[in-house]
Amino acid sequence: MTRWLGTAVCILFTIYTTTYSQSDSNTCNTAKTCGECIVKDASCGWCTQDNYTATGAARCDLAESLQKRGCAPSQITNPKSDTTIIKNVPLSNAGSNASNIVQVKPQEIRLTLRPGEVETVIMQVRQAEDYPVDLYYVMDLSKSMEDDLRNLKLLGATLAREMKQITSNFQLGFGSFVDKTVMPYVSTVPSKLQAPCDGCEPPYGFKNILPLDPNTNKFTEKVSMQRASGNLDAPEGGMDALMQITVCQNEIGWREQARHLVIYTTDSSFHYAGDGKLGGIVTPNDGGCHLDPFSMNYTMSHSLDYPSISQLNTKMRENSIIPIFAVTSSEYEVYSNLTEYIEGATAAELAADSSNIVQLLKTNYAKITSKVELKDTAPENITIAYTAYCNGTVTPGSAICEGLQLGDTVNFSLAITAQNCLSTPQRFTVSPVGFSEELVIWVETVCNCACETTGVPNSEKCTRGNGTLECGACICNSGRYGKECECSSNDANLEDNDATCRAGNSSIVCSGRGNCVCGECVCHGRPNPEEIVSGTYCECDNFSCDRYKGELCGGEQRGTCVCDEKTKQSKCICKPDFTGDACECSTRKDTCRAANGLECNGFGTCVCGECKCNTSTPYRGQRCEECPACPGQCIVNRDCVQCKAFGTGLSEEECNSCPHPVQIVDDLKIPNGSERCLFQDTDDCSFIFTYQTLANGTFVLMVQAAKVCPEAVDPLYIILGIVIGIIIIGLILLLIWRLLTYIHDKREFARFEKERQNAKWEQSQNPIYKPSTSTYKNPLYGK
Repeated sequence: MTRWLGTAVCILFTIYTTTYSQSDSNTCNTAKTCGECIVKDASCGWCTQDNYTATGAARCDLAESLQKRGCAPSQITNPKSDTTIIKNVPLSNAGSNASNIVQVKPQEIRLTLRPGEVETVIMQVRQAEDYPVDLYYVMDLSKSMEDDLRNLKLLGATLAREMKQITSNFQLGFGSFVDKTVMPYVSTVPSKLQAPCDGCEPPYGFKNILPLDPNTNKFTEKVSMQRASGNLDAPEGGMDALMQITVCQNEIGWREQARHLVIYTTDSSFHYAGDGKLGGIVTPNDGGCHLDPFSMNYTMSHSLDYPSISQLNTKMRENSIIPIFAVTSSEYEVYSNLTEYIEGATAAELAADSSNIVQLLKTNYAKITSKVELKDTAPENITIAYTAYCNGTVTPGSAICEGLQLGDTVNFSLAITAQNCLSTPQRFTVSPVGFSEELVIWVETVCNCACETTGVPNSEKCTRGNGTLECGACICNSGRYGKECECSSNDANLEDNDATCRAGNSSIVCSGRGNCVCGECVCHGRPNPEEIVSGTYCECDNFSCDRYKGELCGGEQRGTCVCDEKTKQSKCICKPDFTGDACECSTRKDTCRAANGLECNGFGTCVCGECKCNTSTPYRGQRCEECPACPGQCIVNRDCVQCKAFGTGLSEEECNSCPHPVQIVDDLKIPNGSERCLFQDTDDCSFIFTYQTLANGTFVLMVQAAKVCPEAVDPLYIILGIVIGIIIIGLILLLIWRLLTYIHDKREFARFEKERQNAKWEQSQNPIYKPSTSTYKNPLYGK
């Protein structure tokens, strides 16, 4: 049991010392070569100076620590990241006549990054005014969109005219889609494949009816020739159409320097990847162009599945295509959610007959051009932190500027960091969404020191040529080790090599704060160059002494932490006037001197410069001068002042024994630190006095010569006041009685008048009286 307990204690001690050792050394100290050092952390530097490690300091350390430990700045290898601008054409604000429009600056740079170090690049973006626009109108031509087609035939000229107001360099194209011509999307009955409905075109996947063309009259002409088609299910094949519009650059006619817009109109939802299995189509969409060069129809509708949303987004981003989904109110929510997964996309609510398509296009074009958003293709091991500078507003962490007008210039700060070393130079781009221009960034990393290429093999500084002198340090040959390759792995006593690095019976090598090299401890460095681990077994240091108020040895003003050579332990050496394990105790006595000159007022002891008041006395406070339970100076000296100044109170014998002199003054003033004492004498008058300690230490009582007596009151005035008060009170009571009587009488009279008015006098006949005549009416009279 004892053996197991001892083993457990050793394990816990080993864990503790290992943790302590790791906390003592910074990240840099563990590097063995210059290349490993600069990769460890961007703050690490390598000292190539000869004999620098003689003091036990590590060659790899924080750059500022190396200088503090004596390494010359010229001998410190600490490479920094660098930026080289390859292409930097100024921004332009060109229109349709410009041959080379520039909206992104710079266009290409090369970064040399040290892993972990941030390099900042400023990127400028300006949306040029009157920039060329390519607008492709793709329409769902299923039967339900027939009325929309009729309106589009009428609105074609208006659409072209409005776009001409936005830009003078404008191209317009047109295409349509229905769905895959297989079951269950369309009816495969031969007659339905020819005419799915009365007056309808045969169903098809996608048709490029009019490639982009500056002659906008062709748009109206082509649209007027179209007829609707039909299919079975509600979702349509719009994603197939968008993929072909995006990747068929030449067939559609996209220009390299132009803003690429696709306006997509429908009243139904869409099929996406996986839905093709319903029709027996399992081959994934390959993202390629499959338009017939003559008919411009999509030829792989029967063979390839619908594209996925992410696949479509990737292709649109590569080709700088921005879709505008103009859909009916029933499908608006679906397409609004879709815009979250396609960069730059917007959604708008289309009227049932597409009558508002022109206004939607103008509104969404303004929305697109009022916003600049950056996206990048950086690999995982390269991070970019954005900061947007938008018209005087700084937004850290944002790559978006909104509320812009054409011609506004916005800046973005790109803080680029390589997380680790790159085996080969990497290329990635940063570009505004929807722009055909981009910033190309080449990145390579610095993971080797220049001095590593100039090493001296078999250098004499490495113990008779047993290693290569590289960057000031010895890289030992096989079988050799040590700071200067002075040890051999073939030594007969190799197994006992660590024995000399353990103190006493300890099993911990170099106290867990160093490495055993050739039988000697090489102590670890500390992040703070002023902190030193020392001793034969690294058991001592200058930073583990006791602390007072959070400061080592109470701070520099009190003491210094040193290693005691006798005990091999850290110990505080206190400066004069201080003592204690942490120099927490002051030996000065003047801080305990009370106002009366006594130490702690005679009621305490001065310990470490502070008074410790005796608990047997009622005196407390910083110098034992405060006594809340004691009578004040006013009460103590009242009787002496009364007898000496006015001859009352004490007997003559008692009065003569009063210890303090009394001064009688005409105008009494209260000194600072004193108080005003007021008491009543035997003649009912009050006397006033105060006290003061003079510069020579004499305690003096000062009394005002004139007493304060109350003025006599004439009895006649008191009697008259009482009589007049009684009369006035009587009159007031009489008036109140008369008022209450008046109010009561008035109410009674009002009630009488009301009852008199409500009285009614009736006239009645005698019920036995009969008149002397009788009257009868002949019913036949008049007929």
